Amino acid sequence: MRDITHKQITLRTARAAGIVFCSPETIDLIREGRLPKGNLFDVARAAGFLGAKHTPQLLPHCHPVTIDGMEMEFGFLEKGSHGALFGEAVSERSGIVIQGEARSIGRTGIEMEVLTRVSVAALEIYDMLKSVDKMLEIGHIRLLEKKGGKSDRERYFAIAPSCAVLVCSDSTAAGQREDKSGKIIKEMLETAGAEVKYYTVVADDKEKVQQEIKEWVREDIQFIFTTGGTGLGPRDNTVAAVKEILERDADGIAEAMRVYGQMRTPLAMMSRGVAGSIGQTLIVTLPGSSGGARESLEAILPAVFHARKMLEGGGH
Repeated sequence: MRDITHKQITLRTARAAGIVFCSPETIDLIREGRLPKGNLFDVARAAGFLGAKHTPQLLPHCHPVTIDGMEMEFGFLEKGSHGALFGEAVSERSGIVIQGEARSIGRTGIEMEVLTRVSVAALEIYDMLKSVDKMLEIGHIRLLEKKGGKSDRERYFAIAPSCAVLVCSDSTAAGQREDKSGKIIKEMLETAGAEVKYYTVVADDKEKVQQEIKEWVREDIQFIFTTGGTGLGPRDNTVAAVKEILERDADGIAEAMRVYGQMRTPLAMMSRGVAGSIGQTLIVTLPGSSGGARESLEAILPAVFHARKMLEGGGH
């Protein structure tokens, strides 16, 4: 199965729909409650619930998810009500419309569960009607909408945010150690749709760190990410350097990174990383280790890009 441990835990929703085509005479039997197998929609709703819950057992690559909420509606196909969902191709036919919605808080989406639910409910309806209608047909099962996770990325920024990466390391600045974390940060930012305008290495010296950051702020670089100097060592100066020049704190960003890291290693609690703004620029301090830098960015991308809109006076 695909590794999804790097994904953020978010609210994810999905809606799906489908049709069981049947004759007008069958519709009359349903309306009048004269089906030989009893109440159609109650049984179909229960079957749909069971289908959704068993999706990982039916589809090998589906991760088990917690279904935190699920609804299902049934109706009779009408041109006025359902034309927008299914188009004109079905407007002259009769049938039963199935619509489902599901919600989950997790690392992966819930669209397959809601699609399975609609499919199984359609099969149950087919089974209950097959004795009275020989022209049954299941069709037009499709996802109507999904929200949460990567699919919402576009709403965080309209154009590529400008970014700078500052590697704060005595040994790297002296040429004694190759930088890895800064390169990882640069690659992840670019993958997320950002433009990395600067990638610079300096010693973990308060004045040098502050000088670079102030120059980038004057140039209106929107996001500055530092790496290194967030630990408890005697030469870990980056956090103190950044805190000294921040105008406003953004503690929630640092908390999100530590919580995400703590779920992977107990050493994440040692990070003193901070985040905050100077003018309309957001500065985030990331750990110097490759794993720590990667996980910290995983925790906040791409949502952190929304900070620019807020710093410019936009709403939440």
